[in-house]
Amino acid sequence: MVTLHLAKIFNPKSVAIIGASDEEGTVGYALTKNFTELGFEGKVYPVNIRKTEILGLKAYQTVEQIPEPIDLAVIATPAKTVPDVVEQCGKIGIKGIIIISAGFKETGPEGKALEEKITEIKKQYGLRIIGPNCLGIIRPSLRLNATFMNKTPKSGNIAFISQSGALGSAILDWAVHENIGFSNFVSVGSMIDVDFGDLIDYFGTDPKTRSILMYIEGITDARKFMSAARHFARTKPIIVVKAGKFSESAKAAASHTGSLTGEDMIYDAAFKRAGIVRVDEIADLFNSAEVLGMQPLPRGPNLAIITNAGGPGVMATDALIAKGGKLAKLSQKTMQYLNSILPHYWSRDNPIDILGDAKADRFKTVVEACLNDENVDGVLIIYTPQAVAEPVEIAKSIVDLLKTRGYQNKTILTSFMGHEAAEEANRIFSQNSIPTYQAPEQAIKTYLYMYQYKRNLELIYETPEELPVDAAPPKHPIMAIMRNTTAKNRELLTEAEAKNLLEYYNFPVTKTLVAQTAEEAVAYASQIGYPVVLKILSPQIIHKTDAGGVILDLNSEA
Repeated sequence: MVTLHLAKIFNPKSVAIIGASDEEGTVGYALTKNFTELGFEGKVYPVNIRKTEILGLKAYQTVEQIPEPIDLAVIATPAKTVPDVVEQCGKIGIKGIIIISAGFKETGPEGKALEEKITEIKKQYGLRIIGPNCLGIIRPSLRLNATFMNKTPKSGNIAFISQSGALGSAILDWAVHENIGFSNFVSVGSMIDVDFGDLIDYFGTDPKTRSILMYIEGITDARKFMSAARHFARTKPIIVVKAGKFSESAKAAASHTGSLTGEDMIYDAAFKRAGIVRVDEIADLFNSAEVLGMQPLPRGPNLAIITNAGGPGVMATDALIAKGGKLAKLSQKTMQYLNSILPHYWSRDNPIDILGDAKADRFKTVVEACLNDENVDGVLIIYTPQAVAEPVEIAKSIVDLLKTRGYQNKTILTSFMGHEAAEEANRIFSQNSIPTYQAPEQAIKTYLYMYQYKRNLELIYETPEELPVDAAPPKHPIMAIMRNTTAKNRELLTEAEAKNLLEYYNFPVTKTLVAQTAEEAVAYASQIGYPVVLKILSPQIIHKTDAGGVILDLNSEA
């Protein structure tokens, strides 16, 4: 039923635009224009309390006046009106809703109360809601653009999910310019209902989607997210940019979408365990999605770097080592062979500098030698424009080698630097599913993301050791901590409570004592032994350091 109702959103036969308008410059106008001009094949019903016709379509004063059943309602009315509009939708059997409107929990208590009202209505009528405070969705294959963006990307096989509307719109703009195709684009906003876990579940079974890319600031339902990701990461790469790595950026994320970002290391560990690739930058999302569909995953981190110039080889090595990769140690057999075919002043090590006078045949021979070396997991081929070099011939020779000899188990990336000199060569590589990058560092990053994905998939299959029956933590004291917290209407444990709980699960924690007075603090410090750390203990103060509530290295009673 859950998937059926999401299908009402992503595959609607009829749509009501509530807050539709014919006034240029308004969100309602942009939404209606997208539906009328892009050739959406379903039925479209504008709803506007004051108009009888909008952009050539008959308009209705309320959604309840529409004479036919509706699959999807797109709401773009002021925040305070939204709960009533959602209730009207529920009453007439609309199951899929997108709330574009802003002004909810991101604005404070009043907005949060509006959200709570919508949540109650959602439960009452069994609705699925995307948003609020979102851009909406785009499904290019259906010519469905339920956003106020005036750009629609081409149809492709990437599902992109963004928690930031502004970032989503910038990426759409960039994707259109770069000719990148999407199966789906979703701006999730505040995730009052439909969240990342739901969307992974839905796109995991969508035949038009080959990989799922996400910009995340915070996760609302961790259990659902982990379950969905672990299930689908084996068959479809899930690639994530997670914002809010540091306390400063985490605070910005909280004020932006109302989401509280947790400790970054926890997200990191969860992504690894769920088979998700975490990347640093937006461009890495698309680089990784492209290459994961083209090349075999690296067996290991050991890379051979082949270059016709020393500088880029050094840059690539720096990037490789900095990000945890390794230079492949070439076998004795490979070294002997390279010594016999290369000029005597070649680098005699990896990276393999085959010198500026290298032509296509030398590139091909050295690439082949590296691919035949058991110590090599992957190969990066770097080309820089030289007076005698032939980039197109080099590209053709490498493509020819791979077609005739196979090498299905080795990862091959290229970085043909320069613009005009390398353009045709890069086109040849792209046509033959060999990824190419403007800079060697980009190629290195992508190689290591691929290796990370392989390691993460292996982690999915690792099962933790079974704990003995008597290892279960004592229930009563844990329940007492939880009951005490909820009785005080708190959503977060204090540091002392959290450490207490972890101790019951046999996690090692630092010795922590709670003092009610200065005298107690002195007594406890003497009991523990100096130096000690003094921290403020208040349910209202989550980030103690920011409040000036942490003093380190105290060495005396005074």
